[in-house]
Amino acid sequence: PAIGIAAAYGVTLTPVDADASASLPEAQARYRQTIDHLATSRPTAVNLFWALDRMRAIVDGFAGEVAELREQLVTEAIRIHDDDRQMCRSIGRNGATLLADCKSVMTHCNAGSLATSMWGTALAPMYHLHESGHTLEVFADETRPLLQGARLTAWELHQAGIPVTVCTDSMSGSLMRQGRVDAVIVGADRIAANGDVANKIGTYPLAVLAKYHNIPFYVAAPTNTFDAELESGDLIPIEQRNADEVSYPCGTDSPRQTPEGVAVVNPAFDVTPVELVTALITEKGVISGPDTAKVRAHLDA
Repeated sequence: PAIGIAAAYGVTLTPVDADASASLPEAQARYRQTIDHLATSRPTAVNLFWALDRMRAIVDGFAGEVAELREQLVTEAIRIHDDDRQMCRSIGRNGATLLADCKSVMTHCNAGSLATSMWGTALAPMYHLHESGHTLEVFADETRPLLQGARLTAWELHQAGIPVTVCTDSMSGSLMRQGRVDAVIVGADRIAANGDVANKIGTYPLAVLAKYHNIPFYVAAPTNTFDAELESGDLIPIEQRNADEVSYPCGTDSPRQTPEGVAVVNPAFDVTPVELVTALITEKGVISGPDTAKVRAHLDA
């Protein structure tokens, strides 16, 4: 969600003259150009397009003075920001009902306060429970190659006083087998109409491991993450990242870790089939055993 909020505010920074020299059509054209440019930044993140569509609707439907158009865009960006805060609280409350009996959970990447305007999505239930006096132990896997779990999730949970332990990505199955993980909860960058989930690379194998060990696998995301136009996750575009992120895990000023001339594949996301998802958690409630019909009914409610 943070990417959508940032994009909304980014639209308001479009350099447009507010004096008589800039006509309304010229101003609208500049705002649309900014919106189109920002939309190219993250093809998998549907929240980005959702926020930009809201800003575009303001631009397209406006018929007043140029200065007033910017004021309306700022107001809409603030509204998007405020909506996200409420979403975080609602997801936290809804997800807490599923985790209330858990002693430990595992999460992947970062879907907390650093990725949203408040508590986040996957981490929101943990914050809610912590605020209520029920503290979970959280296993944050590293999330290679950029280590969002080790660098971001571990940091923010530690700052909040929530017990957090970093584990390597390859350690997840062993922890599950030892009975140390009661549930897995992750966020999402896009959810297809049938419930397939696109999230940070490494989510899919985590879901497979959870299924094998009979551990519930939850996905927490706002309804604006759902893309009702996509029938399944097979249609979700997957961003391919620079190979240097794998070859130089500590930065390009550090020693190279892969041999010169060896090919590297580095997708930013993978898709988890809906049959591996125990439930989808949104600000509206919980979709248990999700499928196309349940997702549609939930979004239409």
